[in-house]
Amino acid sequence: MVATPIGNLRDITLRALDALKSADIIAAEDTRNTSHLLGHYGISARLVALHEHNERVAAPKIIAALQEGKTVALVSDAGTPGISDPGAILVQAVRAAGLPVIPLPGPNAAICALSAAGREDARFLFYGFLPAKAGARRKELEMLRELPYVLAFYEAPHRIVETVEDILKVFGGEREITFARELTKLFESIHTCKLADAPAWLAGDPNRQRGEFVLLVSGAAAAEEGISLEAQRILQLLLAELPLKLAVKLAAEISGEKKNALYDLALQLK
Repeated sequence: MVATPIGNLRDITLRALDALKSADIIAAEDTRNTSHLLGHYGISARLVALHEHNERVAAPKIIAALQEGKTVALVSDAGTPGISDPGAILVQAVRAAGLPVIPLPGPNAAICALSAAGREDARFLFYGFLPAKAGARRKELEMLRELPYVLAFYEAPHRIVETVEDILKVFGGEREITFARELTKLFESIHTCKLADAPAWLAGDPNRQRGEFVLLVSGAAAAEEGISLEAQRILQLLLAELPLKLAVKLAAEISGEKKNALYDLALQLK
């Protein structure tokens, strides 16, 4: 399992180059893309395609090659195979056949983005790509809304605007979002703002909607002892529209929670 660069071709480990040079077969998500990487480093190898549409069919052929004593290196288009990329089905099949799977660590877009986002909370949940259809996407976001972890999503440029709008609708405007775009590439950019300001930032320059994205969204604020998650959600919604004292008063009346506890939580949220 060989991790390859997510953009800058120099972001490859010496061990990864050794593995690619010594492999009898390189299984690649896109052989054309991998040919470019191999050509850059003067590596010639037998390339076979292994992607989401043929992984189950290709797996037995790769296992047969391994049983013949051949070495196979698996790569995806970019980053670590098996992480929002093909590879998991092959790994399961290889392990079931009693053959070794050796991971080579290297580039990963989510970790790259987190390292540059300045998030103090070390806990995060990697989700990957949200569903492409709006209804399914919002349903998934509803399930994630109350989690107190930084949420890491991948998104493509043609869906970035509608995905961010859905995150805003479900999570509210107070949380922070970091846009990590085109990481390690020529037009890399990293921007953090409130979710409420995110649509306007995207619309402010068409270039901001281009390229591959990692989105980091701050987690739900930890509920104070005795304050239910539902009361916390009500307070967040009211704070987005009303002055703090009025939001606290109404949240207390709606939820039945203590006003003082809600007030302290409101100060933290603000």
